[in-house]
Amino acid sequence: MTHLPTTPTDVLRDHAEHTYAHELSALAAADTHPRPPKWNLSPRAVLTYLLGGVAGDTEITPKYVGERRLMEVAVATLATDRALLLIGVPGTAKSWVSEHLAAAISGDSTLLVQGTAGTDESAIRYGWNYARLLAEGPSEAALVESPVMYAMRHGKIARLEELTRVQSDVQDTLITVLSEKTLPIPELRSEVQAQRGFNLIATANNRDKGVNELSSALKRRFNTVVLPVPDSLEDELNIVTRRVEQLGRSLGLPAVPPALEEVRRVVTVFRELRAGLTGDGKTKLKSPSGSLSTAEAISVVNQGLTLATHFGDGVLSARDVAASLVGAVIKDPVQDRAVWNEYLEIAIKKREGWKEFYTACREES
Repeated sequence: MTHLPTTPTDVLRDHAEHTYAHELSALAAADTHPRPPKWNLSPRAVLTYLLGGVAGDTEITPKYVGERRLMEVAVATLATDRALLLIGVPGTAKSWVSEHLAAAISGDSTLLVQGTAGTDESAIRYGWNYARLLAEGPSEAALVESPVMYAMRHGKIARLEELTRVQSDVQDTLITVLSEKTLPIPELRSEVQAQRGFNLIATANNRDKGVNELSSALKRRFNTVVLPVPDSLEDELNIVTRRVEQLGRSLGLPAVPPALEEVRRVVTVFRELRAGLTGDGKTKLKSPSGSLSTAEAISVVNQGLTLATHFGDGVLSARDVAASLVGAVIKDPVQDRAVWNEYLEIAIKKREGWKEFYTACREES
């Protein structure tokens, strides 16, 4: 079988530095503020890239909707000798912010270590090409760089996802890297010293607290920024709408805006069940076992739009939304189903303008 060469339009999800290359280029051209060593943009321009604004004649779209000060602290941290730790519940844009920070600062968001229970030291330090190691013995040519080592050599930003999923002894591999800014290679009696511009962004999940708690020594090497859930319904609605439009373009869905009222209902349901309280503050609710994050709300709306496009009339309806929403809420078939059914009856059934939505959710349940 012959495979055609991959073109940018074939990529399902391109890296931030490619997707937003025109914005980054415009920001660099208009940037008159001082830049830290090896940074592509000044901290002010990085902040504009994250929060949105204008660079010359180019509109810069917001990548993060939330408190400005949090992003100021995050950007400023990366200009110091402290690493950055982004913490939050699932779906609070930790990975998204991490990717865009690396793209704006280094022009490369791909220097990524995905933390898991099986991540070993070689993923953070280095590994070996064992064929060359056996044939030639330890040498630079046999060395396989980790993303962290590469970032140190070239003065770039490295990323480490889900740090608290990594075993504690592997986590502590970072201590020398972050404190001494050096990575020893005892087999070669040498070391890699970090070039100016190097830093590390790690992410961690609030719900993983205690899984592999960071040591005190490692915590001291990070400046921690906690990313909260969106403050208001309108903020979260804005985030969901923007991301759904972006995903729709990448998936080749028709450029039809989603029915805003249906999206608002999804966001309202997620916020109320997450908070355990109706939006008017009058009725207490039980919360399901899942996180009901903004990222999941985006998935629900995106799946609903896909159903509407391929099996409906192209317009997002309550029935399309309900088909995806029920599965997002009900993770435990017994406990969560009871919570969901109770919510429908005490919060949704008599809500003005929600009758079609209530009926669709009842049918799907």
